Amino acid sequence: MQLPHWIEATLEEEHVPYRVHHHPPRYTSQDVAAEEHVSGHRLAKVVIVKAGDEFVAVVLPASRRLDLLAVSEAMGGAACRLATEQEIAERFTDCEVGAIPPLQHWEGVKLLADSSLMQGRGPMMFQAGTHEDAIELSCDDWRRIAHPTAGRFATSLN
Repeated sequence: MQLPHWIEATLEEEHVPYRVHHHPPRYTSQDVAAEEHVSGHRLAKVVIVKAGDEFVAVVLPASRRLDLLAVSEAMGGAACRLATEQEIAERFTDCEVGAIPPLQHWEGVKLLADSSLMQGRGPMMFQAGTHEDAIELSCDDWRRIAHPTAGRFATSLN
């Protein structure tokens, strides 16, 4: 799959300086971080959750693990589970499963972000809709255009 046009168009419309990185196919966020030689704390991954009947995109550092209970609390106590690959493929048709970027694009999909990303400074990176592309931009610019709801949604991988 080619880098989705809407991602670059969004960044350009918002006057966000960014760099596109191309790499061999990588299917986990930790593998992307290793391939791009960036810390897992600087690579944002998106985990798609079903909260009741709603889809929620939760953004956290690649070095962390999702806390579903925290997502449930943020969603008013809704029952939460990881979305299946089939559900993701059907809802997020313009991106590869597992490569969803942390941007506002899909109507009705709430964007939550771990507080560690909301406080971060400097550059960050995320998969850009494919397993072969990543976008690098500043944390400040990402927060400005994505407008995520902040919370503690991550725990350590240990």
